[in-house]
Parts: sequence; structure tokens; C-alpha cells
Amino acid sequence: MRCWSPRDVLFGLPSTGLHTNGYSLARKLLFEVAGYTADQYVGAIKEKTGAALMKTHRSYLGIIRKLHAADCVSGMAHITGGGITENLPRVLPKGMGAHIDLTSWQVPPLFTHLQELGQVEQDEMFRTFNMGIGLICVVPADKVKKAKAILNRANERFHVIGRVVRGDRKVSYA
Repeated sequence: MRCWSPRDVLFGLPSTGLHTNGYSLARKLLFEVAGYTADQYVGAIKEKTGAALMKTHRSYLGIIRKLHAADCVSGMAHITGGGITENLPRVLPKGMGAHIDLTSWQVPPLFTHLQELGQVEQDEMFRTFNMGIGLICVVPADKVKKAKAILNRANERFHVIGRVVRGDRKVSYA
């Protein structure tokens, strides 16, 4: 078991869409509030409504295996129902929290459009949707360079989205 440190870095791997979270709210906002049809092209999301909802949930297994084999992760959080706010704390040990830098990745247009349609508060968006981050890897500070090299060799897009901090197993955003 690896010791966690407030210097550990959070890598976010992109999602391909909603994955498994927020479909009820997304359908309500897109079909009932906005009145879109499944085959309607929506400029704000740059695709048809149905295509945005039906994107296949990507598998992270291949890259997880590579990072794990290289001993580059202390923990991983799959961002499903509960979003980052509820899923990331599940892997944090007692005495640790996480700080997420909201400027470290661009939230996909689908999520920003949903937020605008329903006037959904940011806290609720991060508790309901993945917001474009499907998997978070906790990388020890001394393994960051190695993890980046593995991800780059695998042509895996990622964002350094934050750090582990001292805390009470909660996520803070700034």
C-alpha cells in the first residue's frame, strides 16, 4: 500500500460524453425544457441531440493496466453517478482531500449547454455529471513524469486537474 501525500497529482482522463450519469436530467432538459428532437442538430453542442446522448462509454482498462504495471497510481476514481464530487472522495484515505482546478480542462459543450438550459448550479453539475472527466488517477509526485510519458506513448489525452491536499475526504473546486 502506497502512502499518500499532499503533493500527489490528479490526472483526469476525458470522458466521451455522459457515460453513465445524469441521463434523466439530460433528457428532461434537452427534450422537455428545450423541446429538441433526437434527430435535431443543436449548434450549442455541435451535434444531433440523440447522438450526444448515445455516445458509447469508453473503456479505460488498457491505460489503467499500463499505469498500474508501472506502479504510477495510488488510486483511481471512475466518475459515474455522483460526479467528481462524490466519486473522488471514495478513494481518498482518512486525512486527505482533493483540490480541483476548474481551469485545467475545457468542459465539453454538452455539459455547459445542459447547465444553461436548466440554470443548474455548478455544485449540482459536478455532483450529477462527469463534466468531461471520466476517470481520475491519483499519481504520486515522484511518478508524475513517468505517468505522463506512459500516457503520451499511449496517445492518451489527459489533464492535470488538481492535487491531493490535507483534508476530510472532500473535494474543493477553484
